[in-house]
Amino acid sequence: MALNWIWIGFFLVAFTTAAARWLLGDDAIFQALLKALFDSARTGFEISLGLAGIMALWLGLMRVGERAGMIELLARAAGPLLRRLFPGVPQGHPAQGAMTMNISANLLGLDNAATPLGLKAMQELQSLNTEPAGTASQAQIMFVVMNTAGLTLIPTSVIAIRQSMAVKQGLGADFNAADIFLPTLLVTFTALLAGVLAVAVAQRLPLWRARFLVPVLAVGGLLAAAVAALARLPAEQASRIAGTTGAVAILGIVMLFLLAAAWRRINAYDAFIEGAKEGFGVAIQIVPYLIAILIAIGLFRAAGCMDYLLAVIGAGVTALGLDTDFLPALPVGLMKVLSGAGARGLMIDVMQVHGVDSFAGRLAAIVQGSTETTFYVLAVYFGSVGVKHTRHALACALFADVVGLFAAIGVGYAMLR
Repeated sequence: MALNWIWIGFFLVAFTTAAARWLLGDDAIFQALLKALFDSARTGFEISLGLAGIMALWLGLMRVGERAGMIELLARAAGPLLRRLFPGVPQGHPAQGAMTMNISANLLGLDNAATPLGLKAMQELQSLNTEPAGTASQAQIMFVVMNTAGLTLIPTSVIAIRQSMAVKQGLGADFNAADIFLPTLLVTFTALLAGVLAVAVAQRLPLWRARFLVPVLAVGGLLAAAVAALARLPAEQASRIAGTTGAVAILGIVMLFLLAAAWRRINAYDAFIEGAKEGFGVAIQIVPYLIAILIAIGLFRAAGCMDYLLAVIGAGVTALGLDTDFLPALPVGLMKVLSGAGARGLMIDVMQVHGVDSFAGRLAAIVQGSTETTFYVLAVYFGSVGVKHTRHALACALFADVVGLFAAIGVGYAMLR
């Protein structure tokens, strides 16, 4: 019900704002809203259509890995930690392997791989769902919230954009586009931890025990050390290592699955075709869910509601006597909850206006690289399994977003000033 009222609220706020602007003399506002409505619907369909091929690829490979026993092996390796987070998922269940691969793809910044793997995990979790029809299970909520936090070790696309814009702005060879590595990791890890703890409180999971906290702190320390090491490298070298690491990891998994299938005399081709057929079905199923959320967000943006919201926040910050240097980057964080493409455009705009190496430019890059498109993830992941009642998923995801945004501002002032 929460998502339902938020969805209706987007329309009401957008229409009310447009009506007020029309009364004030903006004759083109309703045409702009109508254009945004149709454009958003077309965008939702195009995204789903583009996802069909990727879904077919990765669900086909997942089926090969499942038949070869590799998914079960991955599930066992990640079992100790996943059992704490997902107590309702039996050890060795295919959902554990799919979730492990999804998290690994997110860590490497491989969005195209992470999404279909995540949708496969949602399907496996749905097979264990004992809630009423259309209602999210405890495990599905935890998994989706973890994805909205968007834990990413290497924000390769953001680094590439910064490097490209640095060249256009004539910055010297000493400019390091990878200097956002460590701040980005700290922020995204903080947001992930906030989301997990929020779900744990809602589901009354005993995550404060040492069996959970010690592995989490150990992993966090290792990630921070790895990013700190990469941050010392020149931007071009760091980006090359990032891209190579991601490509080798994914291709290595593909070859491992195929070799394991050959070793066990599994017909890998038939298994791939069988899994790939499911990919088209999933891509088609998410179309209405994705279009629904995108048209609401499109109207909200076209009516100028985001601009008004930022103006109010800026006035409040100024009234409190606080530093306002972070305000130019704030729209990126607010927009990222609604639209990944919109947030990327706002990040580029901040870099163009204030400079790639400015405080606002670097803070915008950190926010873009450390957060995920919450409403998109909720719509796609839950829509892929027909879940309409998301229970506490949205509240926990938004809580993680807020914590992540405050963490980005705090880390920015601590490390970039």
